[in-house]
Amino acid sequence: MRSFHFNGSRILKTGLAIFLTAIICEWFNWPPVFAVITAIVTIEPTVSDSIKKGLVRFPASAIGSAFAVLFITLFGNSPITYTLAAVATILVCYRLNLHAGLLVATLTAVAMVEVIHSNYLIAFFIRLGTTTVGLLVSTAVNMLVFPPNYRKDILTSIQSIGERAGSMLERTFRKNLYDEHEDHLGERENLKQLTKDIKRTETFINFQRNESKIYPWVKNREAELLMAERQLTFLHNLEFHLGTLLHIPRQITSWTPTERHVIMQAVTQLAHDLKHSIDYDPEKHRAQLQHVTDLFWEDTKCITADEGIHPNQFPPEFVILYELITIYDLVDQYYDPASLKVAQKEVQ
Repeated sequence: MRSFHFNGSRILKTGLAIFLTAIICEWFNWPPVFAVITAIVTIEPTVSDSIKKGLVRFPASAIGSAFAVLFITLFGNSPITYTLAAVATILVCYRLNLHAGLLVATLTAVAMVEVIHSNYLIAFFIRLGTTTVGLLVSTAVNMLVFPPNYRKDILTSIQSIGERAGSMLERTFRKNLYDEHEDHLGERENLKQLTKDIKRTETFINFQRNESKIYPWVKNREAELLMAERQLTFLHNLEFHLGTLLHIPRQITSWTPTERHVIMQAVTQLAHDLKHSIDYDPEKHRAQLQHVTDLFWEDTKCITADEGIHPNQFPPEFVILYELITIYDLVDQYYDPASLKVAQKEVQ
């Protein structure tokens, strides 16, 4: 639903920008097609991007218009005119680092060849006018109509990633402890999707930070963005350790049923903390961590005390417990209960 909302608002803003741009051009008796093209590509995910890229697209469009007028004057309406106008526009825009405006400039250059028949200089300035209208209208619409706000998307996404990571952690350990011959192919696909969602959330945070230059209310929430970045860093680390657990060689572990129960109980509590962050209990968390740490050191002593056991690779028991302790430590650093409660209320 959130994805539909985002795309839907962008479509509505694009349609409104096209409509207003066409009306203004008709009022000036200018051909609206060039202004409409500019308006379409200027609706960016953030207002700051619309302004930045608009400042690039205007001179790029001017370059395309100038080349179109030049080659029409020299060769008329002919195939070589289209070719030279497009190629020259691309080369100059590329050399001047006007990459964001290259597409619009090239389209403008080749489209002008078909519609200009006389008064080349006047046509050139009209194209500058239509480009200006398209840029100004689309930027204004992007700023005033459904202004971009990714705050709720960020909070919802981080919460969703944490919940899914908790479920993945629980399923992975259950397989490692009780279904040791079962593969992790499905979980590896889930991990890839988790990675994509983390990167997508990073993009949302960058978008929101860019808006701080335009909207004061975004700038006032810088501390919230910093916390979201910290949480996302934790999720990145958790993703890495989940990947390690999913690639542990399939071997029979030597734990007793009681030891497996202790580990699984700790994992279940950890998964619950990730899925229900508002209920996080630091004292209970440390107690479970102590149980796992004690078991880790007991296993380590068994390996080092037995002179007949000198493996050239860490045994799976060692790796599994090490990863679990590391994840416990990450979760302990990650949680700020007061901030999490505020975030949960905002999502609800």
